[in-house]
Amino acid sequence: MMSDGPFTFVGLAILAAGVAFGGLKVGEGFYEGRTSERYVTVKGLAERDVTADLAMWRLRYTAAGNDLAAVQAEIDEDTAIIRDFLLARGITDAEISLERLEVTDLLAQAYRSGGVGQARYIIAQNMLLRTENVELISRLGRETGQLVKQGVVLADLGGPTYSYNSLNTIKPELIAEATAAARDGAAEFAANSGATLGGIVRANQGVIVIRARDDTGGVSADSQLEKTVRVVATVDYALVD
Repeated sequence: MMSDGPFTFVGLAILAAGVAFGGLKVGEGFYEGRTSERYVTVKGLAERDVTADLAMWRLRYTAAGNDLAAVQAEIDEDTAIIRDFLLARGITDAEISLERLEVTDLLAQAYRSGGVGQARYIIAQNMLLRTENVELISRLGRETGQLVKQGVVLADLGGPTYSYNSLNTIKPELIAEATAAARDGAAEFAANSGATLGGIVRANQGVIVIRARDDTGGVSADSQLEKTVRVVATVDYALVD
């Protein structure tokens, strides 16, 4: 029995080498099978026109003078005028918020520009409007001249901005439409090439983009009420001979 030991060891070694070689061939065959797959890459597009459902508008106004209390009183008066203007046109108190007051003392600055008669104090106040009543904000943006008539001058901060926050309600439908469009394109390609369309090899939803519905040039999408949601799906379909 002891004399059989060396032969048994050699036999096991040969068997192990055979298994290793066989595994290598199986691996090569799987790789060749994967790389020989035929597939077509197609893109499907889906678009939907939507109206913004949230508006934000930051109003900024300033006052200047040498008497700090008087400058503050002017800001308070402007705040009351603006608030009355908004409330009278349908904005609610809950949709109005005052942000941090900014006070600048020019005399305290190391390098002060301007002449001797320049006002010492400058106070700036920002008022933020946040509402789902986007149509009202759009209209108010065209009526700010009424504030000028009452002595309130608003700084130019670009006007209201509009966003669409209900994307999740239409996202599944858009993805389905984009995927269906991609499949139609793949089926047409398969028919023209004499192949049969197989299943999905891989798919990429791509980026969902919300842009202005109308390209007016030089106007940002955020400043437009009407928008277009765009989805592009990239799908690889197998081709079967």
